Amino acid sequence: MNQALDPKLDLSFERIVDVPKELVWKAWTQPEHLKPWFCPLPWKTIDCEIDLRPGGIFRTVMQSPEGKEFPGTGCYLEVVENERLTWTNALLPGFRPAPPPKAEETGAFFFTATIQLATHGAGTRYTATVRHGDEAGCRKHADMGYEKGWGTALEQLVAYIKDGKLK
Repeated sequence: MNQALDPKLDLSFERIVDVPKELVWKAWTQPEHLKPWFCPLPWKTIDCEIDLRPGGIFRTVMQSPEGKEFPGTGCYLEVVENERLTWTNALLPGFRPAPPPKAEETGAFFFTATIQLATHGAGTRYTATVRHGDEAGCRKHADMGYEKGWGTALEQLVAYIKDGKLK
């Protein structure tokens, strides 16, 4: 998926991390390894379900520091082992269209996200791209701190791997 980005609709960042892409892949695709790092602390991911195939479920439940839960369910669109993972919250498992998000929900907008991994020396070039259906959704995601939040989660993922919790 090397489509040109639209600055009005898409958010993206790239980082070089000093851990192998195979371990980054495992951290993204195994629930027990995704939950410890997936959202920036002090938020937590308290539940996760992954059916790693196109049409399969990607479901997380995030919890705020105050204890409020924020469930999110999506559908994998593309799974290329150790290279690319694409999912959307606009579809439910089995490619079933999702109902419109409620305005009061955190992140009340549809998006499609892609994580791309490429070998870079002994580490990984990590690219996270989120495509939005409209400018309002993109602005809302940016205003929520997309790059800082996803960047912090990536730092937590790298620390998780370096702590030897994933082999």
